[in-house]
Amino acid sequence: MKQLLKQNAVFITLSLMLFVALGLAILCIPKGELHLLLCNHHTPARDIFFRYYTQIAEYLPYIVCCLLLLFGRTGDGAMATACVAGAELTTQIVKHIVNAPRPVTWFATHMPDVQLPLVEGVKIHHWFSFPSGHTTSFFALFFVLSIIVTQNLTGTGNAGLTAKRYDSASGMTGVAGLLQASFFVLAAIGGYSRIYLSQHFAADVMGGIGVGLTISCIAYAVFARQRDKKWYNYRLFTKK
Repeated sequence: MKQLLKQNAVFITLSLMLFVALGLAILCIPKGELHLLLCNHHTPARDIFFRYYTQIAEYLPYIVCCLLLLFGRTGDGAMATACVAGAELTTQIVKHIVNAPRPVTWFATHMPDVQLPLVEGVKIHHWFSFPSGHTTSFFALFFVLSIIVTQNLTGTGNAGLTAKRYDSASGMTGVAGLLQASFFVLAAIGGYSRIYLSQHFAADVMGGIGVGLTISCIAYAVFARQRDKKWYNYRLFTKK
């Protein structure tokens, strides 16, 4: 796990900073006011962008998992699949236990005079708000991609490689860090899209970040022990 934290320090640090920032905002600003502060920035261009960008979480994780299983190392594909499936399952279980109201339902009860800025063509949900499933998928997907890409760029995904060798691996750590930052931005935009579209509150997005990161770490811990196994490094359609 220490190796995971060291290799993916950029993605993890940025994600934790966002997690803490959302937590502080939730503590300091009333729920309704915070949501309006974050979601009330609509323009026609942003409406189109976030309407379609948020849908990436509904299909891209499964496409990526299939591509990794078919054209990457079997172990990487299995880890990504376990990460995405585990995150989705955990989210659905928590959603149905908590059964929290979505913004449109909450505002109708607590601030009925407020008209939320909604986007035409987006189906608004009313319940099962916490945590945000889309945010969970975004962070689970891009974190596991950060792990896999970093391992492949620096050579740390090779069987038997020690953390010490990572420090001197191929001069690619800077590139890996830049890609991790890019992955974080893509995940964060996905999380914000849920607030922008008034499908979730900031707390729901915060919960999604937490679930996505946690399940990814668990998946890594399980599969990292298998990296020296033949099945993990097997490639179905490409040469080793």
